[in-house]
Amino acid sequence: MTRTAWIIFTIVVAGIMGGLVYNSKNDSNKIDVSKVDVAKVQQPTADSGNIGDHIYGKKDSNVVLIEFGDFQCPACSKENPKIMKIAEDYKDKITFVFRNFPLTLIHANAKSAAAAAEAAAMQNKYWEMHEILYNNQTKWDTLKGEDRTKEFVSYAKELNLDVDKFQKDMSLDSINKKINFDVAQGKKININGTPTLVLNGQILSNEIWSDDAKLRKEIDSKL
Repeated sequence: MTRTAWIIFTIVVAGIMGGLVYNSKNDSNKIDVSKVDVAKVQQPTADSGNIGDHIYGKKDSNVVLIEFGDFQCPACSKENPKIMKIAEDYKDKITFVFRNFPLTLIHANAKSAAAAAEAAAMQNKYWEMHEILYNNQTKWDTLKGEDRTKEFVSYAKELNLDVDKFQKDMSLDSINKKINFDVAQGKKININGTPTLVLNGQILSNEIWSDDAKLRKEIDSKL
């Protein structure tokens, strides 16, 4: 590659990356969450595309555990079985919520995967798709375009979803708003990595959420 060609290539790449950074920040920054209590379960609003939080367990518990996660994040995938086991074990006592926080600058498919989960939720299969996406992360994390869509559609078929509806719903503006609303909430409390667990408004340290016994002890202390 000649020096001139290399300079042009560098400028083009810089422009693309700059656009990605701008779009990633701009989408969620357009949403005013200054009056939103991030620690509480969010009901459907116009800002969230009229889609509320996805809840696992007790809907009205005084103890709310929230995970801000990225479906393409390897650490999220690794920790998911433990977190979901806790959510299941405490389902009669606590409210568990998963919020989207796709790190789009390093995980190109994260937002598409979040859209797939939200589209499945339109057919009451959010948590089922949540599990499939994490369990099959290495199958779709490097796919692009049509190949990625085909993989997600195969999961929809596995869940007996209406595939045509699923594909249309993935591109809904309401789902895009829901994802951006989740991200805006995460940014409000200065989240910059995944997974991040928040218990009754308190961001838990890696030392706590990465240790099953310590996480359970922390939850028990709130009950």
